[in-house]
Parts: sequence; C-alpha cells; structure tokens
Amino acid sequence: MKKRALISVFYKDGIVELASFLNGAGWEILSTGGTSKYLQENNIPVTDVSAVTGFPECLDGRVKTLHPAVHAGILARRDVQSHVQTLKDLKLSTIDLVCVNLYPFFEKVQAGLSLEETIEFIDIGGPSMLRSAAKNHRDVIVLTDPADYTEVINGLKSDNIPYEFKKRLAGKVFSLTSAYDAAIARFLLDEEYPQFLPLTLKKGQSLRYGENSHQSAALYLHADCTGVFSGMEQLHGKELGYNNIRDLDIAWKAACAFGFCGTEPFGEDDVKNLIPEAAGGGKICCVAVKHNTPCGIALGDTLFEAYEKTYYCDPISIFGGIIACNTTMNASTALKLGELFLEIVAAPDFEDEALEILKKKKNLRILKMKKAPAETHEYTAVDGGLLVQQTDRRLLEKWEVVTKTAPAACDIADMVFGMRAVTFVKSNAIVIVKEQAATGVGGGQVNRIWPATQSLERSAAVMKAVFDVSADTGGNPWKESLPARVLASDAFFPFSDIVEAAAKSGIKAIIQPGGSVNDKLSIEACDKHGIAMVFTGTRHFKH
Repeated sequence: MKKRALISVFYKDGIVELASFLNGAGWEILSTGGTSKYLQENNIPVTDVSAVTGFPECLDGRVKTLHPAVHAGILARRDVQSHVQTLKDLKLSTIDLVCVNLYPFFEKVQAGLSLEETIEFIDIGGPSMLRSAAKNHRDVIVLTDPADYTEVINGLKSDNIPYEFKKRLAGKVFSLTSAYDAAIARFLLDEEYPQFLPLTLKKGQSLRYGENSHQSAALYLHADCTGVFSGMEQLHGKELGYNNIRDLDIAWKAACAFGFCGTEPFGEDDVKNLIPEAAGGGKICCVAVKHNTPCGIALGDTLFEAYEKTYYCDPISIFGGIIACNTTMNASTALKLGELFLEIVAAPDFEDEALEILKKKKNLRILKMKKAPAETHEYTAVDGGLLVQQTDRRLLEKWEVVTKTAPAACDIADMVFGMRAVTFVKSNAIVIVKEQAATGVGGGQVNRIWPATQSLERSAAVMKAVFDVSADTGGNPWKESLPARVLASDAFFPFSDIVEAAAKSGIKAIIQPGGSVNDKLSIEACDKHGIAMVFTGTRHFKH
C-alpha cells in the first residue's frame, strides 16, 4: 500500500527538501491551503485534503483537517486487526507521516494585536493532528521541527527509523502543544494565580554548566513575550554562563531601577506623592555586581562620575564582577573599565570608540541591553514546585518622620536612593549612602548588626582612602569631604544597636520600614544622638 504523508506548515523552512524526497520515494502527499500551493509551485504533486475528506475547507479555513478521514488514518493502530478492518470498511487509508507546525500564536501575542485578531491565530487543526500522530507514534512519524527533517529522510532511506527516535519526536509534540496551549491560557486568563500555572518556556541556549562545573544547565525564555534576555545582543566575548546570567539579571534590574530609556525610576509615583521635592531621581546609574549582590551602585551627572563612585565603594570585590549602566557607554569610562578584570559590561548602547577599547579584552562579554525589566512576577523553584510572587514594585507606603529631628534637605535624595539600592541587596541589607552613591554595602547575613557594622566600617574606610588619595590627585568624585550621612535598611530594627553603631560613624539620617514592637527603642536612640529617622512602611526582603 502506498504510504501517505500529511504536510501542513506555516513555516516553510526545509519543507521542499522533505516533500521532494517523499515524492521521489513514492509517497502520496496530502496538504492544505498555503502549503499545498507552495509545494505545487515547487513542482511537487499534492493531493488536497478535501479530496480525502470529501468535504471542502470552510469557515475561512477554520475547518480543514478536523475530519474522521484524517484522524482515523492517523490514529488507526496497524497491529490491531479491528482497526485495520474498520479502515477497509470505511474505505479510508492510513496516514504514515504528519508534518505540521502551528499558526504563529507566540509571535502574534508579542505583536500586541487586539483580542479578536489574536484569537484568529489560535491553531485548532494543527495541534489536533499532531496529538493524534504523537499518540500513535509507533506507526506514524510526527514532525514539528525542521531540525529533524534530515534525520527522518536518512532513516527512511535506510528503512530504519528506531522506535526511540519516534518516541522522542512524539515527546516534542506534547512539549510544543503544552507550551502553545499555555500561551493561549496566559493570554486569555484574567487571574494572577490560576489553579494551573501556564508557562511557555522555550530553550534559548544550553549553558556550559550551572553554578558549579559538575552541574548541567540551560537558559529558557518565554515564547510569548520578549524579555531582557531574549532582546539583548552580545557584541563580544565568551558565551554567557549560568552565574553570569544570574548576576546580570540583578545588575540590569538595579541599573534600570533609576530609569532607562524614558522609564521612570522604581517607585517614582510613591516619591512624587509622598516627598515631591525628591522626585526626578532618574539619573545616570552604574552598578557593580558580584555573587548576585551589588558591591557598588551610584548615580552621577556623567557616566564617568557614576562609575568612579561605584568603583570606590568596593575596589576589591568589583574584580571579576559585572558592570551595568543605564546609559550609553562612552570612551572615557571604557578606558577606566579596561584597567580591571571584568566578566561583563552591559549598557543600552556603546560609542564606537568605547566598543573598540572594550574589545581589546578578548573574553570580556559586552552586552547591548535593549529593554528594561518588565516581569510582573518572580519564580523560585522548590522541590516539587514553584513559589510565585509579584515583583517588588512598591518603594514607599509612607514617609513618616518619627524623630524629633527631621531629615536635612540634602539628605532626602540620599535616603530615597538608599531605599532603591537596598532592594537589590541580600537580606539583611544595609546600605550607607553619600551623595547618591553607596559607600558601604552589607547583606546576606543572619542578623542585622553584622551587615550594619560591616557597611559602616567599609564606608569609613572608603572615605578615608578616597580623600587621602585625592588630596594629591584631585580625583575625588565626591563634592564634600564629610563622611557618609545616610543609612538605609531593608527591614525594621528590633533593637537600638544599629542606631548606636550609626551614631558612632557620624550617620545623620536613617530610612527603614518600621513596624517592630521595639520601634520606640530605635526612635529614642535617634533622638538621643540627633539623628533623623523616617519610616516607609514597606519592607524589601531579598532572600
């Protein structure tokens, strides 16, 4: 009996070669619509599906292959005599190969079409044929990916297509259709946390290894939306690794928290409503990240200034780290970056001269970032499931001065900066701030006093080192020689110990969420030392 293949593809890559081989091998090719026309234009004989079903395409092509003559031919088991007899009785023939790819729903969702327009790109017949063929994969070869065409051709030539290969092709079908259905569900659902969580993840690339060299890893990207990592462009350097991607994610989010390509800084609406005098905090930002936490972050009137402040925060930890900025990389800053060993430099664009300078580092990964982070939810794997939460998008719930001393006007912008910065530091997080730059960063500890002490000591050392050197060189990026004045915390103080440590270091203003049963102790300690303290009502834990 002559074998038959049903071919109906939206994407035509490689299909002429496959169909030509099948035709030459004596197969009958069934097809529909645009695919049929395309094959005939390439001199490949085609039988229209309507000739098999005895029923014309209708409803603007919505109904073509949804017919027993198609699905019975696909689903009939060749080793079950009753199935074979039923086909004979109904005068139907088997279909031995199904090659289908689907309407471009992923792409059309990204295009932002109307609901009615997007719905027309929901494929019904294609997934149905694929699922039928995949269920009956012992008898039917099912193809969804042009990358598999050559292996099928070679197998047919040698009359040897192993069962394991057929099974893998069937698995690829359900992998595709599950993601396709998930994209449709995500598009139609109006629930933040539905009963079943639809995810549409497609492998972007295999990675050399995971966190450690003995762990395998891959990067998966949403197929129905374009995020930061699917939109970026690597201009130079080695492939990104697992740890690179995780660190870059934090670095880019932190840089964009202060504005990017017209987007407002993180929490700017809160600032405008509560402390309008501190609004407009979007400036040029530079961030250094090491081991998934910032080791420096600063704003500046120029990128060079922002980078210098970032560097001085921790000149040791920045070595082997990642630099991200929210503005075009220029030559003067690139020259300074060239003095360091860095893994990645990320920016929305690069001046030609800056790119030439950075490319002198053979392995340096240079990344052109085209989008600001826009994910509304975050996902964390746990054994057997996922934790899902909203992205942290609320900066301040209130601006409550709880001490006798109010913040000085010169400190308010630093307090807002500190609270933005602290959201990207691992809990328990403390950031010391001077002139909208971190001078000490502490976090990732199991109690709050350790990172407070660490960041205060680090800030004092930074200021001393910078001013000692700059006395001769004039290279100090800070305008005043005074110590840092502001301390920002991601959570409340359960005791007065942090205030006492801050007072010894000359801190004049503290910003924290408040909400401890012992808030009074911290307030009294601030009043004793003349420190201003503001409660925001918003905690920013980052575990």
